[in-house]
Amino acid sequence: MAPPLQTSAFFSPGLGVHPTRQADIQRCLLCDQRDANLCSGLDKQGLAALSQSSKRLVLPPGTTMVEEGEPAVSFFNVTQGTVKLFKSLPDGRRQITGFADPGQFLGLSASDVYSFGAETVDTVQVCRFQRPQLEALLSDFPVFERNLLTAVTDRLAEAQEQMLLLGRKTAREKVATFLLDRLHAHDHARATAAAREHDDDAAPVTEHIASVPMTRIDIADYLGLTIETVSRTISALRREQIIANMENHAIRILAPAVLRQIASGQQGG
Repeated sequence: MAPPLQTSAFFSPGLGVHPTRQADIQRCLLCDQRDANLCSGLDKQGLAALSQSSKRLVLPPGTTMVEEGEPAVSFFNVTQGTVKLFKSLPDGRRQITGFADPGQFLGLSASDVYSFGAETVDTVQVCRFQRPQLEALLSDFPVFERNLLTAVTDRLAEAQEQMLLLGRKTAREKVATFLLDRLHAHDHARATAAAREHDDDAAPVTEHIASVPMTRIDIADYLGLTIETVSRTISALRREQIIANMENHAIRILAPAVLRQIASGQQGG
């Protein structure tokens, strides 16, 4: 006996994907983040639902994506660029709590309002979901729900690391940890792109590059330091030939093992 046809908010029995949605499905198939995070493991039907329920946006630097305290009506999956997340204080000060890179999401809220703000650091591409469409996806596609749970767990682990960063580490350890995080973000993007191209013969990584599109002010805010301290620490690491400046908002890590030792508190200075 044949299994019953699946029905959902996106499909009706006996109906295929509408021709006008083919371009959107193709967009999902060609996306660099197709096999990363929320979208991984979805079959063609899942991709069709995903493309139908989302809208691709290209946002210039400095664009406000989420306003703290505003109704939580949209959810974003970052596919290119970097977004800074922050909390605001009544006197106008703010604390940057993290950076969302390709493959990460933002906008999920248990309440009806956003508990944080978000602004683009550079040119950012996102897939935007409205809340009803997101809830329908979670209901109809268990793999999407599992991916979201995994992503939420990862964000919780990052929040715990941030508490350690702000509360216990020295300025030198904070900057080293930050650079390693940015190195990991760059390596993840490179690995994802290679996987999408099925490039099993890709050349091994010979350079360790940290992508740093944010300003020194943002870095200082995120690390709980002054701009002067961040600048002095980066200059010291450069003099010690642990790092070197590059163009296009990047820093070359010349001695990653030494940087890891500093970040973990195994090397003073």
